[in-house]
Amino acid sequence: MQFRCCIALALVASSISGHADDGSLPATKPLEWPEAELPDRLMDGAHRFVERKIEQAAMDRRRFWPSRDATADQKHKMIEANRERLRTIIGAVDDRLPPRLEFFGSSRDGSFVYEGDSFHISQVRWPVVEGVFGEGLLLSPDDPIAAAVVVPDADQTPEQLLGIVQGVAAESQIARQLLANHVEVLIPTMVSREKLQTEDARLIRSDQTHREWLYRQAFHMGRHLIGYEVQMVLAAVDGLEVRRKTKTDPIGVAGYGEGALLAFYAAALDERIDVTLVSGYFDSREAVWSEPIYRNVWGLLRRFSDAEIASLVQPRKLIIEYSAVPTISGHKGDWKTPPFDRVSREVIRIRTPQGGDPPVFVHGDGAATVEPYSAVATTKFLELLGIDEPLGATQPLRDRREAFSPDQRQQRALLQIERHVQMLIRRSEHVRDDFMLYTVMPELADARWSTARRHPVSPVEKFTEGTREFRRRFHEGSIGKFDESLLPFNARTRRVAETDLWTAYDVVLDVFDELIAWGVLVVPKDLKPGERHPVVVCQHGRQGIPRDTIDSHATAYNDFAAKLAERGFITFAPHNLYRGEDRYRWLDRKANTIGCSLFSFIVAQHDQILRWLDSLDFVDGERIAFYGLSYGGETAVRVPTILEGYCLSICSGDFNQWTRKVAATDQSFSFMRTIEWEMPYWNLGHTFDYAEMTYLMAPRPFMVERGHLDRVGRDRWVAHEFAKVRWLYAQLGIADRVDIEFFQGGHSINGEGTFAFLHKHLNWPEP
Repeated sequence: MQFRCCIALALVASSISGHADDGSLPATKPLEWPEAELPDRLMDGAHRFVERKIEQAAMDRRRFWPSRDATADQKHKMIEANRERLRTIIGAVDDRLPPRLEFFGSSRDGSFVYEGDSFHISQVRWPVVEGVFGEGLLLSPDDPIAAAVVVPDADQTPEQLLGIVQGVAAESQIARQLLANHVEVLIPTMVSREKLQTEDARLIRSDQTHREWLYRQAFHMGRHLIGYEVQMVLAAVDGLEVRRKTKTDPIGVAGYGEGALLAFYAAALDERIDVTLVSGYFDSREAVWSEPIYRNVWGLLRRFSDAEIASLVQPRKLIIEYSAVPTISGHKGDWKTPPFDRVSREVIRIRTPQGGDPPVFVHGDGAATVEPYSAVATTKFLELLGIDEPLGATQPLRDRREAFSPDQRQQRALLQIERHVQMLIRRSEHVRDDFMLYTVMPELADARWSTARRHPVSPVEKFTEGTREFRRRFHEGSIGKFDESLLPFNARTRRVAETDLWTAYDVVLDVFDELIAWGVLVVPKDLKPGERHPVVVCQHGRQGIPRDTIDSHATAYNDFAAKLAERGFITFAPHNLYRGEDRYRWLDRKANTIGCSLFSFIVAQHDQILRWLDSLDFVDGERIAFYGLSYGGETAVRVPTILEGYCLSICSGDFNQWTRKVAATDQSFSFMRTIEWEMPYWNLGHTFDYAEMTYLMAPRPFMVERGHLDRVGRDRWVAHEFAKVRWLYAQLGIADRVDIEFFQGGHSINGEGTFAFLHKHLNWPEP
């Protein structure tokens, strides 16, 4: 390793304390911030840093879009690349099933909901993706001349848009107006914002809505509730397209609130949609992180705010209506009607790289209309569908069904998507094998079926070279990497504790502008001139601080950083950002908008820490190990896999079948039932579970420490996932570099087999 600077060993080794007169380490500045302030200073700086990166993303976005002087071919390629990127990040990636509209109902009612003089309304459903159906109402005039999908807000039902059930003002019942003007209309059912109805105490405390429940599990599998519902809208377009009389009959999509988001995104993805009406949604999305959690889209702001998505709809017809939005609060984010000036500025930003007219902006002179679908917006929608002299709405309607239950329909909408995600979870292990392991080493797939008594090992060099690209993909695509250069260390230190055997220092380093790293360095007092000791980076868990790792009263940690220092190891306990509950969760939310995560900060901090440790003359930079408990164990399978400066890693109290731990709904200890709404990482379930993360450690040593009574997982899950790691290391001929220790205990550092592992692989004599 590089970055070695001169720190006089004599100053460190000649005194018991090993520090300068002011209590700081030699060649560092005195640390003047009180220790109690350091967690907040670190967190506050991280928030300021990511907010700056969000602002920067808005300015950098133009590089993904064609310039005015680009050729037609260049414009087309860039637009299509952006369209595919949007499709990917909302998870609308599954092949839709062949189009079909099914008329269905109970044996008592049949499928007819209402029949007028020149139209009928039916209860229908249509296949979307495997096991998932759209369901709603089909409004069929006798002689349709156009077709439209009208997407309700999440808290509206198809019946409300027809006035069959109260809840939508008569002037906003756009479906009735479309029907009167010979437009065939399909109104899908949305997943509602209703709170989960459950008797599970943990689930009640997690305070989830239907939409959040589906978002959490889908996000981890590279899917999204937005994507499922966009697919539902597009499958509805498929069904209407089959039914239209001629291919020239126009198809439109209109939506309000959450439904407007879906109509907007569907039109951006599918050029068959001729006319789109977006009511009560359009806005600048730079603060999308503050909106309800189910709006969280990985990396959205790198390429898109609403103006850019509108560019994907052009040159087709787009109507944007400024209307009052549903006021939503307490959904891990809030939503209310945005200021008109902000919406207007976003409309002005819309570019038309493929030509066409600018969008129609209906805004009521800057005042949000009380209800969506004003007469102006609806008339314009009909006009663009080819209806020059619109008629008024149909007469009031009624529901002739007697056995219909909207609650049961809502449950079907919820459960079908949940079952699809859970199916993906069950299949994901094989997807991950093909994603990395058998891509890098195809011969390993064949080795599983060998009947030979002895099987030759595979070259470890080939594997490690093949995984370099996956390490990059894990860092940049799964964890997220900030495009920022590390600053000079500017190390500030202060002596904070001392025993007969070691001295401990607070250390603060600059990482990026506004972002710092902080930790406690513990230096043994038996350092000899010219001697370089190995280092163990000892990582605390959630809500912890560095001092916990040397505090004998912090029982979960069993002062392991201090005990290791007593064995001659230098230890460093960094402060990780998972402290302050929702403060770090909102930090993660902000980072997600630009394709980053909480670990994007943590990896950068550890990168700087490694470089600084390597610069110390009494540190052997080739022997820096990592050992973390709980969230620190989570760090142990994320940071050292990326940063090769760590020569080994030990994961304590965390190793798991991570996909099931995060996203499975049939496990009582899954994160699906906890307050930790930041746990899903985009598409990690199809790319990197703990085995795949650990593969990136090879050929470096790796160990798991597991208490039988630790409730974060189950022994059989841990053993199953670790067995895959050990199998790979055996195929590479390095099985002696992996180990697991089960002990009769709970969620804590055991410090027996792991200590021996450190002595062995750091080549340091045991006491």
